Amino acid sequence: MITLGAYIQVPFCQTKCTYCNFHTGVVSRELYAPYVAAVCREIAESAPHPGSSIIDTIYVGGGTPSLLDPAALARILNALRQSYRVDPLEVTLEADPETISPIKAAAWLDAGFNRISLGSQSFDDRELRAAGRMHRREDIFRAVETLRAAGFRNISMDLIAGLPHQTRESWERSVTELLRLYPEHVSIYMLEVDEGSRLGKEILSGGQRYSADTIPSDDAQADFYESACARLAAAGYNHYEISNWGVPGRESLHNLKYWRREPYIGFGAGAHSFDGTSRWANIHDPVRYVTCIERGTSTREMLETLSPIHALHEEFFLGLRRLEGIDLARIDSEFNPDPSLATRLATLHQRIDMLRAHGLLDLAGGRLRIPPDRLTISNEVFLELLG
Repeated sequence: MITLGAYIQVPFCQTKCTYCNFHTGVVSRELYAPYVAAVCREIAESAPHPGSSIIDTIYVGGGTPSLLDPAALARILNALRQSYRVDPLEVTLEADPETISPIKAAAWLDAGFNRISLGSQSFDDRELRAAGRMHRREDIFRAVETLRAAGFRNISMDLIAGLPHQTRESWERSVTELLRLYPEHVSIYMLEVDEGSRLGKEILSGGQRYSADTIPSDDAQADFYESACARLAAAGYNHYEISNWGVPGRESLHNLKYWRREPYIGFGAGAHSFDGTSRWANIHDPVRYVTCIERGTSTREMLETLSPIHALHEEFFLGLRRLEGIDLARIDSEFNPDPSLATRLATLHQRIDMLRAHGLLDLAGGRLRIPPDRLTISNEVFLELLG
């Protein structure tokens, strides 16, 4: 019996962040009900035999899935229970602070959610306004208080290093505020500005809208990240992935599936799936997605069967994101029998030796990893290793 993670995409937002170019957007609430019905139908039609697969992690992301009525979210979880054997260790709902109320929080817990990923991003109102966020600092505190009162004991919160108007002082204040709330899990992201986003286009044109001219330098962002690493470690968090920390035992079980290349199945517009050898994705437009489901036509937009060399590269790229690194002997054993990979493996070992000589990779106890003090340049390490 296969054990899977299940991801449900809810691509609806109240507003679009200035830096965002994801396939999400603001749509009429009239689309919510048919979209939920379509997701439930896709779930029902996905399992060849009810109960033939075990789902042990569920992640409902977006977008802002907390915009949906709690009954709609419960309906999605029930659809999974009817088509799969659901034995959940972790059931996560992404939620924005301003969308949380005591009634919703209680309903989410009753539906089966046991973990909330709270999109906080900053505790500085000026930074939040510049990013196009709806919530403010006080909303974050109210949201956490509401979730705790409802009974949630597993909350994840995030901060973004590099938001417009961010300074070292405002960054340290945000980290201090987050530690006051002491969520079980923390994500720290370096700002990534897509050139197709409003902010990205403004940066490329040299303009000042969306406070494009106040984004901290790359060096400043790296400094913010390294400061957060030290403070989170001192507060008892385990740094287990480049962007993620958890108190012991509270690492994200669902996201670990991605980094370990374990199978997962996605439902909804833009959702991705992986069965160990192939990846596929649904069409991104939610209206087209609903239409396809209603007509009984395929929602699949992309299907890719991974070549051996692609799978090998993923082992390194995804595995080296984890602080524990990868078992190099296991990878050699798994991929060496394929004669088409012999030359590539030899090249990778040469590059590993070179990167180790420059202090960019460590090899100890058979495990290869990026040293903690080199995580801010991990993209450069990946490029040198796999490029």
